[in-house]
Amino acid sequence: MSHITGSNVTIMVKDMDASIKFYEQIGLKLKQRWDNHYAMIDGKGITIGIHPAEGAENTSGTVSIGFMIDDMHVVKALMHANEVPFVEEDGKSGHYLHFRDPDNTALYFVAPRWN
Repeated sequence: MSHITGSNVTIMVKDMDASIKFYEQIGLKLKQRWDNHYAMIDGKGITIGIHPAEGAENTSGTVSIGFMIDDMHVVKALMHANEVPFVEEDGKSGHYLHFRDPDNTALYFVAPRWN
């Protein structure tokens, strides 16, 4: 029997303030911050941990983080308003906006076709 009470994905970042601001701009909320040591950013169904890289090379490797949405027009307006570049893709499973955070972590919004 598991005793897991929660989970998160932690990404390594160069600038805590810039990363927190970025994730807030795309619609997530700062849950808690421990100075420049760690922060937790919440979105529906996900918590992202923000941790300083401390000189290590920042890379998310082959990991990407996706956010399901129901209104692509609202999200595109949000991205334009915050000057976040994106690439649009119409795939078999949904309509996607692919973009990257300030540390080059691959992210996407998707309006899924399975709803």
